[in-house]
Amino acid sequence: MTTLNGKHGLDDPRNDLVFQFLRFVRGLRPKAVMMENVPGLAKDSRIQKVIAALERMGYRCNHGVLDAANYGVPQRRRRFILVAGLGENIPFGKTARKRRTVREAFARLTQAAAGDQLHNLPERRTAKVMERIRSIPKNGGSRLDLGAEHQLECHRKCTGFKDVYGRMAWDDVSPTITGGCFNPSKGRFIHPTEDRAISMREAALLQSFPNDYFFSTTKGKGSVAQMIGNALPPEFIRRHAEEIRKRLRIANKSE
Repeated sequence: MTTLNGKHGLDDPRNDLVFQFLRFVRGLRPKAVMMENVPGLAKDSRIQKVIAALERMGYRCNHGVLDAANYGVPQRRRRFILVAGLGENIPFGKTARKRRTVREAFARLTQAAAGDQLHNLPERRTAKVMERIRSIPKNGGSRLDLGAEHQLECHRKCTGFKDVYGRMAWDDVSPTITGGCFNPSKGRFIHPTEDRAISMREAALLQSFPNDYFFSTTKGKGSVAQMIGNALPPEFIRRHAEEIRKRLRIANKSE
């Protein structure tokens, strides 16, 4: 599918993997199935073929592009979701009453964070980069607040990627956490008030991982960031899984 930076287009042969998903459904005939992918899949003709094939097999499909921020995840993250029940309509999971904020997510950091290797992975910046980070206004500021004369030349020439060298805002959800979440040059990944990028533990909290979830750091910060940034937020998927389980229990009792 097409990614944020357009790296992979609709002609990417890996997009045909949706038909392998369909092959497993044909062979196993599970009572319920779920698929998630990038939002671009919703407009791809292949997913329409998959949905039509599922319906011919007796599945009732529910699909759409959802934002994880509406499902208890303190982060904007849009994903395509397909849920299908064999002869049963399975709705999406329940949305949260209100959005969780960066402040609420970081409040889960305890004093134990002082000895948390994930939270304390070292951050190495040049003096020039540190000066730029310190100059970004606290609590939601961005490089655009500095004026053109204080921005990098490449930033002055570019009208997009406005989150680059931006701070998160305490009382809002975070931007999408990516594999570059430890690098301010990759997005709005600077701490709301501290002069540093968010830690890997903070990134995991914004993805809704438990505050003691283990990530191996043996391959360095970049590897950890990829694991965290590429993950599907646990709270997002939990809410949909709970709805699937509830519907299957009702169906089993009626058999």
